[in-house]
Amino acid sequence: MKQSTTLNVLSLFSGCGGMDLGFEGGFAVLEKSINEKLTPHFIAKNLNNGFVQLESTKFETVFANDILKDARNAWVTYFSKRGQDPKNFHEESIVDLVKMHRNGQSIFPEEVDVVTGGFPCQDFSIAGKRNGFHSKKNHLNEHIDNHTASVETRGQLYMWMKEVIEITQPKIFIAENVKGLVNLGDVKTIIQNDFSSAGENGFIVLDPRVLHSADYGVPQSRERVIFIGIKKAALRETALKELEKDKVPERYNPYPSPTHAFTTKGEHLKPFVRLKELFKHVEEPELTNDLSQKHYSKAKFMGSHCQGQIEVNPDGIAPTIRSEHHGNIEFRRLSKENGGVIDSELNKGMKERRLTVRECALIQTFPPDYDFVIKNEKGRKGTFLVSPSQAYKIIGNAVPPLLAYHLAKRIEGVWDLYFGR
Repeated sequence: MKQSTTLNVLSLFSGCGGMDLGFEGGFAVLEKSINEKLTPHFIAKNLNNGFVQLESTKFETVFANDILKDARNAWVTYFSKRGQDPKNFHEESIVDLVKMHRNGQSIFPEEVDVVTGGFPCQDFSIAGKRNGFHSKKNHLNEHIDNHTASVETRGQLYMWMKEVIEITQPKIFIAENVKGLVNLGDVKTIIQNDFSSAGENGFIVLDPRVLHSADYGVPQSRERVIFIGIKKAALRETALKELEKDKVPERYNPYPSPTHAFTTKGEHLKPFVRLKELFKHVEEPELTNDLSQKHYSKAKFMGSHCQGQIEVNPDGIAPTIRSEHHGNIEFRRLSKENGGVIDSELNKGMKERRLTVRECALIQTFPPDYDFVIKNEKGRKGTFLVSPSQAYKIIGNAVPPLLAYHLAKRIEGVWDLYFGR
């Protein structure tokens, strides 16, 4: 149940809703993913099945947006169960939405407290071609022939996010991207300065931080750079002074502190979450009725020199779950012939296979009741509303909901300190 004082969130580049779900809370995660000593207020109830239900937050998604049809289908199917109106999800590109607003159409909600957005990251990622500002794709993710620089290319879509911020005037905005962005020349500084200039320099944009998901209970090696901007005119005078300091005092710092020990050490940190803690809650594909667990990539082992051909380590964390088609999804286990080492399973005759869609989703900390592989109703064209192949992609594109929840709870915690009641 939502709290009485609701804060409205406008979500851009929403995908299947990892950031949206994290900001709203009220979903199930592994019990070991929550530090009951440092964050006991995260837990609404113990579900007695190795999972806990997270408390809901004050935040509510009032607008979501993505151009990917499969992301929209997954988002609407899941969030409708949480009481969301499907009309709140918009499939137009951010460029088209802003142009519609400029032409006088009523597009964006009038009261927006927070804007979130994971602007397209492939152009800044280490795995991608790192085109950055010189992306070869347009805002509809189409390849551009005879490329010329344009503010409508994917590498500059954050500028359209900036315009949405100027239009809606939230108190806070959060923009996220891949860690590789911070190592790409002066891209980080350019983006930080551009965001700072929103609304005629109306926002303080704090130095972005790279957060490692495993430090927050996510069983995955995933690092994201987070930009946080705060509207100066909305801030209390004391908060404005503290946030403008070169070193923001911890009391006013909107970035969450780690709860698990992976890249960091500290008192009361829990051990990082190992994959085996997750795997014990899923049945093998041939034994389950869960469509997302039944389906996994059948792509053959291509040799260890290729991406996506490793066997994950149950005693460690997963590699980054990437937005990939079937052939690059890591193996849950390999045969001994192909170098598999999980003897306890191989000796039981358990077969070589890649990670299932559900396993990838749980690694990302999506809850077990989020359906990713969705069959069409009878009479509809095609077998799937969201196919296994597309499910892998939208899961890999997402922000881990638990990491987003840490951000949301920290911002919720400093809200009155910043803006008063």
